[in-house]
Amino acid sequence: MLKENKIYLASKSPRRRELLHQAGIEFDLLLLRDAAPRGPDVTEIVLPGEAPEAYVSRVTQEKADKAWEIMHLRKMLPRPVLAADTTVVLGKQILGKPADKQEAIQMLSMLAGQTHMVLTSIAVHSALGSTAVTQCSEVSFAKLDEQQILAYCNSNEPYDKAGGYGIQGAAARFISHIKGSYSGIMGLPLFETCQLLRQAGIFIP
Repeated sequence: MLKENKIYLASKSPRRRELLHQAGIEFDLLLLRDAAPRGPDVTEIVLPGEAPEAYVSRVTQEKADKAWEIMHLRKMLPRPVLAADTTVVLGKQILGKPADKQEAIQMLSMLAGQTHMVLTSIAVHSALGSTAVTQCSEVSFAKLDEQQILAYCNSNEPYDKAGGYGIQGAAARFISHIKGSYSGIMGLPLFETCQLLRQAGIFIP
């Protein structure tokens, strides 16, 4: 029996926080290290020959396991830990977060007029064990001209998002069709998240 109906979220994403609030799930942040001097707790480097679904699933599980380990090392109140990772896939190519404006322009140019996949993997680590699922959605972009792409990349939106865009922001005007989970495309599929958290002992009506 859990002492409180609350989880730890191992993610810096403001979209994931917003979605958990939307679902009425209480949480505290348990952030992993992603910078110097000792380097990241979990690297997001794609392994040679690694398929997109295997990649996003592996990284997410590593985040959940590391956060669970940190929770115990810090002697924090035990709670289920939720981790997630999102990747955008065009064909077989994984599109991560653009490093700069030029890369953002390149990504949006590739996505324009195409249908791509958005994979969001979630993992929950609790005293009952570890569970995970990967949700897949399709997103179709309209054709975009150079001016539209440049205007979007001049904003702050593209630079902390896989594929260089956020469906919940100004890029929504580029999207002609989606198939799958809107919240999954944002970064946290709420239906699947609630299922895993219930299995971990969190009460969600």
